[in-house]
Amino acid sequence: MTPWRPIAITDPALELVATKLAEGRRLDRNDGLVLAATQDVVSVGALANIVRERLHGHRTYYVRNCHINYTNVCNKHCLFCQFARNPKDGGPDPYTLSIADVTAELERRSNASTREVHIVGGVNPRLPYSYYIELLRAVRHIRPQAVIKAFTAVELKQIADQAGKSISDVLRDLQSSGLGAIPGGGAEVLSDRIHQALYPRKLTPSEWLAVSRDIAGAGLTQYATMLYGHIETIEEQVDHLLKIRALQDETGHFVAFTPLAFHPEGTYMEDIAPPTGRQDLHIIALSRLLLDNIPHIKTFWIMNTPSVSQIALSYGADDLDGTVEEYQITYEEGRFGDRRQYLAAEDMQHIIREAGREPIERDGLYQPVAA
Repeated sequence: MTPWRPIAITDPALELVATKLAEGRRLDRNDGLVLAATQDVVSVGALANIVRERLHGHRTYYVRNCHINYTNVCNKHCLFCQFARNPKDGGPDPYTLSIADVTAELERRSNASTREVHIVGGVNPRLPYSYYIELLRAVRHIRPQAVIKAFTAVELKQIADQAGKSISDVLRDLQSSGLGAIPGGGAEVLSDRIHQALYPRKLTPSEWLAVSRDIAGAGLTQYATMLYGHIETIEEQVDHLLKIRALQDETGHFVAFTPLAFHPEGTYMEDIAPPTGRQDLHIIALSRLLLDNIPHIKTFWIMNTPSVSQIALSYGADDLDGTVEEYQITYEEGRFGDRRQYLAAEDMQHIIREAGREPIERDGLYQPVAA
């Protein structure tokens, strides 16, 4: 059995954390703060890797997926967002895809091997309730074998308001139209301070958690995230993780957690330096150690780069996300230089094997896909 002690812990404060992990005791907030504050990131990663390997061995998951960002029109005006456009502000190129547009996109860039269709967009108050129903039905018709992972908690609140229905009733309608899982965006950092400073028009932390309870009550799988590397403190990072953990204790419906690195380019916060690779690895390891009840920790290679994500597979991450195909939320293709938005399944398999891991293809619910 893999020992709990890394070869050398240079920060004595980590000794107690290592002891608690070895004894099978749950880490608390003080432990989380020690892990978040330490400069001994290598030891934090080593501890997280032990947890990762005890849960998954060398298995590392990936999915053949595609993203549909159905509109960039949004009324939330988050300071960290470069994606949203508001026609009233005279911003460039606002768009909303028609159902025919979505159908054409799927037919153009997807195929029968796609196992997950990830659908998120801005909060466009002009879209009728019927649009979301028709969108799901169209995707299900074209890709019946794929899990449709769609609409963050923030979007669901808008959809429910537009319909004049409860979240629970809306989820039933969406499920009958093809919805299979809920993505984790919109929580950002579950901090009232950060909510007020950066995205006051979005759901508050307590509202986001309430919608997540409704999602769990509908029997839907949900992903969870945290946007890090902007104005949050380590205390707020740890508290976010513990709030997610507490809700998972209650509901058990989160299947994976993804730390999302903030990219300031093109946002109102361009003066902030983006997270480094070292910070990316630190947050992934911290997440694996604190989120003892969430099965999977994902490294999103578009935000972290394929190289850092490969290293993250030894820092607690057991999932490399997916092939993606096209993704416009963080930055547009080619807008900030040559940044890849697509990896073939063969590329992902190579990255995983080169890291000494075993690639496992999955669907959007983490069910292995037969080769």
